[in-house]
Amino acid sequence: MNWISSRKHLMIGIGLGLTAGYLYYYFVGCATGTCAITSKPLNSTLYGGLLGFLISDIFKKNNTNMKRIVIDVRSQEEFM
Repeated sequence: MNWISSRKHLMIGIGLGLTAGYLYYYFVGCATGTCAITSKPLNSTLYGGLLGFLISDIFKKNNTNMKRIVIDVRSQEEFM
């Protein structure tokens, strides 16, 4: 359960990206059929999912730097 809740933003981003990729194929698509991404629904859906993952990964919260700062401050106080 903890694994799922810690990666919830990624799952939502991938789901939105997959949906947006398919909708782009459905409404815009490729008239000639020679487009690499939008000529097939699978290609555009997977590409949208990848973009959704990358965009949602930008907004994740990273607390590792704050933990390091607290540890560093505590270790310096011990030496004073």
